[in-house]
Formats: sequence, C-alpha cells, structure tokens
Amino acid sequence: MNEPSDFRTMRMPLSYGGGQMPVLGFGTLIPDTPATTNATRYALEAGFRHIDCAERYRNEREVGDALQAGLAAEGISREDIFVTTKLWNTNHRPERVKPAFDASLDKLRLNYLDLYLIHTPFAFQPGDDQDPRDQNGNILYDDGVTLLETWRAMENLVDQGRCRAIGLSDITMDGLLPLYEAARIKPAVVQVESHPYLPETEYIKFCKEKGVAFLVGAPLGHGMNAGPLEDPVITAIASRVGQTPAQVLLAWAVQRGTATLVKTRTEARAKENFNISPLPQDAFDEINRIQTRQRLNDVTTTGVPGFIPRVRST
Repeated sequence: MNEPSDFRTMRMPLSYGGGQMPVLGFGTLIPDTPATTNATRYALEAGFRHIDCAERYRNEREVGDALQAGLAAEGISREDIFVTTKLWNTNHRPERVKPAFDASLDKLRLNYLDLYLIHTPFAFQPGDDQDPRDQNGNILYDDGVTLLETWRAMENLVDQGRCRAIGLSDITMDGLLPLYEAARIKPAVVQVESHPYLPETEYIKFCKEKGVAFLVGAPLGHGMNAGPLEDPVITAIASRVGQTPAQVLLAWAVQRGTATLVKTRTEARAKENFNISPLPQDAFDEINRIQTRQRLNDVTTTGVPGFIPRVRST
C-alpha cells in the first residue's frame, strides 16, 4: 500500500521510456463525440493531467480540440499533460503501425505522445472497417501477423523520438510474459480491468517486480448494476469516511500502487472523481477482503471491447 499522499498530484515514474504518469487519469471513451470536447475540458479544469484516448473511440479530434483549448485557458504547458492513445486491432501489421500513429497524433494536434498502447493483443483483418465481420457476424481475425511483430513496429516509434513510451491494453499476465521477455524496449504500462471484484493481485505483483506500471482501466467496474459501486462494503465505507462510492474505489486503486482511469461527461462528477484522498487502513483492508469475483468485460479473450459501440466504417 502506498503511503498517504495527495493523490491528485501523485505521479508514477515509468521504468521504460520517458516521463511520469499521473496516477489519476481521465478516460475519453464517450460515445457521443460532441460531448467529448466539453468532458475533456471539464477534466482539465478539475485538475486531471492524464488523458487517455484511443483510435477506436473515434473522437481523438475532439479530444485534441479540447486539449488545445484547455492548455490555453488553464495556462498549463504541454509538458504538464500526459497523453495516451491506442493502436486499434486492424492496424497490427507492422507497415500499418506508423501511419496509424501519425494519424492519431495529427487528430490530437500534438507533436509527440507520452504513451502509445496496443489496444488489445488480437489482430483483426486489416482495413478501414474497425469491426470486420463475416456474414455470420463473427470477427475476422488476422493470422498473418504476430503480437511480437506489432511490438517491434511500436519499438521503432520510440526510436524515432515522437513516442516516449509504449505498452499494452487488455492483455492477461500470461499474454504479457512472453512479450516482455522478447521485447527490446520493455512495456512501460499495461492497462487492464481491475476493481475489488477483479483485484488482479498476482498481476500487479508481477508488474511491480518487472517495473511495469499497472494502469486500471475500469476502477468502478464499468458502472455496471450490481457492480462494485453498489457493493454494500463500498457503500458502507463511503458513508463512514464521508466520500462517494466512486471516490472510495478510486482511492483504493491508488493505494494499491496502481494508476487509474475514470470517465464522466459532467463537470460536477469530474471534480468529484479528482478530489480523492487516502482511505483509513481498516477501510482499505476491508475492501481487500471482498470475496466477489467477476470480470465485467471479456475483451481479453476476444479482442472485442464490450463497452465500445459497434459502428461500421462508411
């Protein structure tokens, strides 16, 4: 458990690549793209300095507009902001990696990226359709490329200087290990689902031993009904310590030594999610004793994110 500190300003040094990642990050998986610009501005105004994006979210341009406006309005420099985006599954072939990276950077209106992630370890059929499927609705996978080949192309981006660190998203510990061992540039970050119902204790231990930053992509359990936000242990602790259930879950994630992402569309919720503080030791321990076990997104077995709407390219 981390020592009590101001979670709002805490940063996690990356062992591989450059920079320090703020432990509190704002996720931009917002299906309504016009709302993305306002939501990102609200996050910057609340104090978030870690912005997580993805090619697959189809809103990098809106995030970029908000970043430029926010940087000017808030009087903060580019170096104060940690920006991540992700390579989508249809761009795993090595020759497609750099064009995809360049396109994301252009949409974000940035001249370098702090962190670039492989969105999932699954390669889909290459092309403009982000959700390629056969006549029966089954995903068309690409067996003509390995994850290591994609990773080599990611390493080249770091060599070229416009990408400071690279990593992977939605990958299991078993999937990460062989890539970690073969990589010339080790993964700086893994971003995966984790919450009290999916604590990933062994995975976090492994990452700490290897110097890989563990970034929680779903600290609130995706907001699912009957999920961690509504767990009686969480709600009781929230009432006892004078925080909301979301604040309790975010604080628990940070106190475990992980970084965490959260998203919202509203100004009030952005402020709430940023204003977290350490939990008492007994509350932290009580959350660790929750016995419910449930993965809420099976993307790690299919490569298909369960909470991104299917929208076909035109």
